[in-house]
Amino acid sequence: MRVLVIYSHPVETSYNAALHQEVLTNLRAAGHEVDDCDLYAEDFNPVLSRAERLGYHDVPSNRLPVQRYVDRLLWAESLVFCFPTWCFGMPAMLKGFFDRVLMPGVAFDISDPQNVKPALTHIRRISAVVTYGRPRWTALLMGDPPRKSITRYLKLLTGGRARTDYYAQYHMNVATPERLSAFKAKVSRAMLRFA
Repeated sequence: MRVLVIYSHPVETSYNAALHQEVLTNLRAAGHEVDDCDLYAEDFNPVLSRAERLGYHDVPSNRLPVQRYVDRLLWAESLVFCFPTWCFGMPAMLKGFFDRVLMPGVAFDISDPQNVKPALTHIRRISAVVTYGRPRWTALLMGDPPRKSITRYLKLLTGGRARTDYYAQYHMNVATPERLSAFKAKVSRAMLRFA
């Protein structure tokens, strides 16, 4: 399967970086073709400019500023996201990817505004590996926007066809080395079974 891995964390020595490497290693070991999109390493610009917003609905010219990322998204059959949760949301870098790349003519068809249609129907699998500083009950209290973005919004853009998985390590602020190791092993097993 062609897998686009979208990773968003600025620190190469972080636990998230270690999880990212587990994702890549085990997807490749399972025989998948992997495109590793490290948003920080690629210096992705998350800012939707005034000009981009004004041309947002102008399909297909709206793609031009991010054509490289659009091509990678359209190439993929599945998506794996790897990121931390900050302030109960995605990192700004990843949110900017959503804002700039998941646009009309790419992620959805808005030619009939009364009947918006999903356009990521080629995506069969979506998975996410996510860390949280706080306990799960706090994320639930806040509505857990990252989980909903991955398991509901993205799935909606596939026409409800994609199978979704969400692997979360909560309460990083007090996580023991044993808990972190166990979660890393869980991620490894999940990526080896990814299909």
